Amino acid sequence: MNIFLIGYRCTGKTTVGQSIALMTGRPFVDSDTLVIEASGQSIKKIIDTEGWAAFRCKERSVMRRICSKDRQVVATGGGIVLCADNVEAMKNTGIIIWLRAAAQTIEQRILRDQNTGDLRPALTNKGLVAEIEEMLLKRSPYYESASNFFIHTDGIPVAEITQTIMHKIKDME
Repeated sequence: MNIFLIGYRCTGKTTVGQSIALMTGRPFVDSDTLVIEASGQSIKKIIDTEGWAAFRCKERSVMRRICSKDRQVVATGGGIVLCADNVEAMKNTGIIIWLRAAAQTIEQRILRDQNTGDLRPALTNKGLVAEIEEMLLKRSPYYESASNFFIHTDGIPVAEITQTIMHKIKDME
């Protein structure tokens, strides 16, 4: 059984995923990193040169590879749930946890993140806060439908989030 972390940008998927991996001794996998490694290009470059459809195709290919293995902790890209094949593959091979954060928290984290330019290209032509709010509104139904449960990450220490997730997973077994 894999542990998949889904959610919008900067909700804590990578940080919490690394914490869970450390606690459980499982390998940590980041789907965006694997897309970058497989293509030899940043996500921004893929999108700028090939478009979103090409990026999503590469993302699906990476997710198939990830789901062919077991006992991993996987941080997914924010839009992974937009493809039903990805959701089905995750559901068939693990537990899916939706990490949630308020738009203001996400904005603060994005502004502090030095990788934002390459890893998080703009999704709309709007300002950052408007984009976050619009995308949360659009994607939340996808996250909710895909996930086994959700955890709020606003102002909560990573260790506490990790413990909560591990308790919930244990209760599901």
